[in-house]
Amino acid sequence: MSDLIRVVPGDARRWSLVLAGFGWLLVLLISLPAFAQKAPPKTADVYVDAAGVLRWQGSKQEVALFGVNYTTPFAHSYRAHRRLGVTPEQGIDQDVYHLSRLGIDAFRVHVWDVEITDTLGNVLENEHLRLLDYLLQRLKQRGIKTVLTPIAYWGNGYPEPDTAQTGFSAVYPKGRAYNNPRAVKAQENYLRQFLNHRNQYTGLLNREDPDIIAYEVCNEPHYRQPEAEVSEFVQRMVAAMRSTGYKKPIFYNLAESPAVANAILSSPVQGFTFQWYPSALVNGHTLRGNLLPLVEKYPIPYATDPRFAGKPRLVYEFESADILQPVMYPLMARSFRAAGMQWATQFAYDPLALAYANTEYQTHYLNLAYTPAKAISLLIAGKVFRQVKRNQQFASYPQDSTFGNFRVSYRNSLSELNTPEEFYYTSTTTTTPRKPAALRRVAGTGSSPLVQYQGTGAYFLDQLASGVWRLEVMPDAIQVRDPFAKTSLRQTVTRIAWNTQPLRLALHGLGADFTVRGLNEGNTFQGQANGGMAALRPGVYVVAARGKSTAAYTAQTQLGSIKLGEFVAPAATPGPVQVMHAAPAQLPVGQPALLQVTIAGAEPTDSVLLIAQHFYGRTRTIPMRRPTLTTAEATVPAELLYPGLLRYWVVVKQNQQTTTFPGGFAGSPRDWDYAPQDHWEAPIVPAGAPLPLFEAAHDQQRVETGGINGSGWTDYVTTGSGRLALRLLQAPTPASPPAFFDPAAPVAFLRAYFGDRLAVRASEAGNFRELVLRARRGGAAGPVRLVLTTRDAVAYAAEVAVGADTQEIRVPLTAFRPAQQVLLPRPYPSFLPMNAPGNTGSSLPLAQAEVLQILLGPATTSGSTERPYLDVESVELR
Repeated sequence: MSDLIRVVPGDARRWSLVLAGFGWLLVLLISLPAFAQKAPPKTADVYVDAAGVLRWQGSKQEVALFGVNYTTPFAHSYRAHRRLGVTPEQGIDQDVYHLSRLGIDAFRVHVWDVEITDTLGNVLENEHLRLLDYLLQRLKQRGIKTVLTPIAYWGNGYPEPDTAQTGFSAVYPKGRAYNNPRAVKAQENYLRQFLNHRNQYTGLLNREDPDIIAYEVCNEPHYRQPEAEVSEFVQRMVAAMRSTGYKKPIFYNLAESPAVANAILSSPVQGFTFQWYPSALVNGHTLRGNLLPLVEKYPIPYATDPRFAGKPRLVYEFESADILQPVMYPLMARSFRAAGMQWATQFAYDPLALAYANTEYQTHYLNLAYTPAKAISLLIAGKVFRQVKRNQQFASYPQDSTFGNFRVSYRNSLSELNTPEEFYYTSTTTTTPRKPAALRRVAGTGSSPLVQYQGTGAYFLDQLASGVWRLEVMPDAIQVRDPFAKTSLRQTVTRIAWNTQPLRLALHGLGADFTVRGLNEGNTFQGQANGGMAALRPGVYVVAARGKSTAAYTAQTQLGSIKLGEFVAPAATPGPVQVMHAAPAQLPVGQPALLQVTIAGAEPTDSVLLIAQHFYGRTRTIPMRRPTLTTAEATVPAELLYPGLLRYWVVVKQNQQTTTFPGGFAGSPRDWDYAPQDHWEAPIVPAGAPLPLFEAAHDQQRVETGGINGSGWTDYVTTGSGRLALRLLQAPTPASPPAFFDPAAPVAFLRAYFGDRLAVRASEAGNFRELVLRARRGGAAGPVRLVLTTRDAVAYAAEVAVGADTQEIRVPLTAFRPAQQVLLPRPYPSFLPMNAPGNTGSSLPLAQAEVLQILLGPATTSGSTERPYLDVESVELR
């Protein structure tokens, strides 16, 4: 997984503006867009200075570029575009526009050599290579720099089976490609030909294109001892590339095979590459809880080695896998800069054509239209990466989640940039812009003191002149399935809705009666705001203070690297109405309960009803409020919430049609002949009833489990009582432990989020006195640790003794003491820290707790052939 970057020139743009008149030049000077960067000259190149810093030729400024990987020319992405009837060129054009909108100035990709070579390493002038040429040209036009990794070693199938492949990587597996003489010769041949390939759109050789600023030789190589084989391979690859006359930097992966790090550190490469997957990969569902401690630091074990310290370093891939929270990227960018990184590219930006289903990489999900808040967080992270100084250090989270012009708040699901000229936010915020009169660019989702908006899509505001702005509004994105569960092109995970919604602006100098004129193709809207509000569909508009002329602003007017009228958005998702909801684990007796659902495909005029029933007892029909077009809510009255079981349905009435959820069945549960048995239900429990934190029989899809750094694994088993239990098990100790192996570290874990369950009974949090673990232990002795972490990521732990027979172990909450939090799921690469810093708190604030960890320690019996295991049936608060 890998990608590239670049920046935006402006000579042709400025010349066209001068031709249009001096007034246009003034417009440009005061209205650089959100994505415009101070770019080096178009012919600028890079070099590595004596201190090992990557710099621009001419200006001598440090390189600091931030962006994405993107794969449409190759593999599944290419095939899926074709299957969906979208030409790859069309997809590239759409996506590169959105990347430009998000401020991307860097792009990297590992080239699927298996699709553009033969077994001897000869480059094939085929469709995949042509599309790579096309993509590089389009990136160049938007001012985006590139780093290429010519050798991927991957097959071209994932997530499908591999298709017919012609290249050497189909013959030589990654673990043998570096020491098989034929494979090495094929790679030498390929690298020479690839660097000498002439892009058919730009006319430039790959090795001379100033916008391809560097190469990484190969993607995530797998090496083992002896080091001499690795040294020889790296030297031969570098020599092959240099033989073409290529003079710019060559980088090499230093994170993937730490057992032979010395060979790479001593090699003739000019720099090193790293990746970061702090939440592991393919957890199979969306991760919840405060995961920011996973990304607060990126310590490198080679930092003090002079062979490392004197060379630049790049992050070829990073991602907060299986996480939708729009808070991870900015702190990752900060950590990269603290570690001295000069380039970072997320893996991988989802093509617009495929993002409805998230099939390309199930564990990743990033697209401006389909994950708008996360995309805006990437825009903010790019600003972090360029504004934070290289090697600048910060205090530990959470003490320093506000830094410079930035703020990151897990509690508010908010990343934010606030400077005199720019104001960006990922969720509704009450922050006041620093200098409203100086603002030039605004972007966000949700609402702020400047923009009041109920839609779920992103929007952008770019000042064109005093009192004149370009407004771009994306359609609503509505998540209808977990995007990190198993995916299919036949299954939509996010729906798009083109809703007309009120949008209120409070921009300095705009006034409350501003004019609005549509600019994008087919958008003929013209109107005037009333009280600062206009009802708008997705599109691009010029908004201007009353009396300001906007006639000179046309769809073709250039603004930075885009034209004013450019607009790319997916069509509305066809299909019937859908209602999404997860029933609470419990409801408290005698307290009104607010039930909320997400709704897609319902018109503003449609009515939504909640039918609530105390099992076979009382039944009430309650009209649901529509706070927004994509949500509905209703309060179940206390009179219905006496001890027992609440069953309920949501009914949507559209014209003469009635549809009931869950299931989407025709009719209503109150009809005499409504036969479907589907419903939601929640037990209604009295005060003092136990609160489940984990139940092995029911919670498999909402917890994370596994071994830690290869030391263990997990499984589900049945106990003697016939109940299902999660088994944590130590693996056999390998004869050759991997690098950075810690024999004292936990071997297996359970991580369970319970914040939503505790929230329903928040008023009782102070009444719980103990945690009850129902479990048994087998095999050799091994410590068992329970950890509770709060929404501020503060950890409290207690060690427990577990017997060989299934039993209830009662742990007083007063036994939980301040402790370090084990960072789970385990990040990759494996040299990253095992623990977050400990806290200095005193007693556990249970009302703030939201995550349970159960950690199985390694065997404590020296020389024992038995391996410890722990079977966990349940954990609850009493």
